[in-house]
Order: sequence, then C-alpha cells, then structure tokens
Amino acid sequence: MNETYTLHRGTRPLVISVPHAGTEIAPEVAATLLPRALAVEDCDWHLDRLYDFAAELGASLIVPRYARYVVDLNRPPENTPMYPGQNNTELCPTRFFSGEPLYREGRAPDEAEVQRRVARYWRPYHEALQDELARLKAEHGHAVLFDGHSIAAELPWLFEGRLPDLNLGTAAGHACAPALRERLAAVLAAQSRFGHVVDGRFKGGYITRHYGRPQHGVHAVQMEMTWPCYLAEAMPPVWDAARAADARAVLRTLAETMLAWRP
Repeated sequence: MNETYTLHRGTRPLVISVPHAGTEIAPEVAATLLPRALAVEDCDWHLDRLYDFAAELGASLIVPRYARYVVDLNRPPENTPMYPGQNNTELCPTRFFSGEPLYREGRAPDEAEVQRRVARYWRPYHEALQDELARLKAEHGHAVLFDGHSIAAELPWLFEGRLPDLNLGTAAGHACAPALRERLAAVLAAQSRFGHVVDGRFKGGYITRHYGRPQHGVHAVQMEMTWPCYLAEAMPPVWDAARAADARAVLRTLAETMLAWRP
C-alpha cells in the first residue's frame, strides 16, 4: 500500500474513486503557498465519509491522502485544459476556485516541480486505480468506475450561475455504455429531492475520460455534487447528517444500479 492513498479492495465489479477528498499538504509544498491555501477550501469535503457504503456493497474505494493543491489527480499528466475556452485550474493548481493566486510571490511550481509531484503523488494513485479496474475486469468480465466529486454551488470564476445539485458526467456518452447511462439517468429522474443534469457543465474529468473504455469492458461515470446537498454552509463546510442521509441514499442507489447492470 502506498502512503499517498488508501485502497479498500472489494469483491464486486465497482470501483469508487474520490480523487479530491484528500486534505493534507506536504510540508515542502505548504512552505510555498499563501496562508489561506492551508485551509484547502477547494477540496471535496468529507466524500470518503459520504461514500462509506462502498464496503457494505462489496465495492472498492480509493481515497487520496493529499489535497488537490499538491497535485490534481483528475487532470491529465500533460496538463491540457479539461474545458478549453473556460477558466480552468491546472495539474498543479496555481489559483483558488475563486481565481486568486494560491502561491506566494515567485513560488509557483516550475515544470521540474510539477513532474516531481506527478511522480510522487499522481502516478501512484493512477497505477492503483488502473490495477484495481484490471483486477475486477479480469474476475468479472467488466468493471465500472464511479468517480465522486463535490463543489460549491456557485463559483463565478469557473462557471456562470448556480450548478444543479447532481451533475452526472459520462463524457457525453463516450465513457460508458448507453444502457448504463440511461439507467443512471432514470435513477436521478425518479427522485425529487435533488435537481440534476446529465452531461451538462461537468461531463467528466480526466479519470472518467481516460478510464472509461466501454468497448474494452471498463465503464466510467462522474458525479459532481454541490456542497449544500450534504453539508451545512460554513468554511470549512460542516457535515450535515440529515442532508447527507438524503444524498447518500441517491448515491447508493446509483452504485447499486451500476452493480446490477451487466454489459
């Protein structure tokens, strides 16, 4: 086991990944950041707790230790923009989601530092994720990846207006079989607690796009959930048991649908 992540290995063909749930910042990175950054305000708060039903379902769950400010596990190693033409944060982010700088003057990472972080933090996570998907595919004939994320409902620097509560992304239908996409969309349509959209502003980041290869038996979907679905308004956001129970029920039904589905 690598010390940069934890992996619970399940027995059924589903891997849940929460690549932005980490909250630690390595000391050598912390020394270069502005004090505000040490609060890791843009992490996906408490997602490992929200998806803790994984073990009960027999699914695998992989959780990073370090925050996205160290390196963004959902960005390509080549650092190409996820959403061309719009404001984006990088492989090693240099701005908060509000647009202000993360780093002290002149301390933003150069290319050598970016590659050091890729080798130290990014690559081990992806090697583990790839190996786990391959293991489950070999055992079951297929595997499904559920990539979980959460975000503030309003971030003007990144997108206009307010996001829907639940944003399901399948890379516009390319990352999973159409039948699976339809079943998951039906789960969202059947509930009335949360607003939702499929392949809207968030169609899936690097993990969904890279690992979703339905023609090769690996199907991937991303869920971007807004914080008010399961957190109380505060900074850092506070776990709200009542809201979280409602959100977890929908997420669990989505996961159960992925497990019940067969190619």
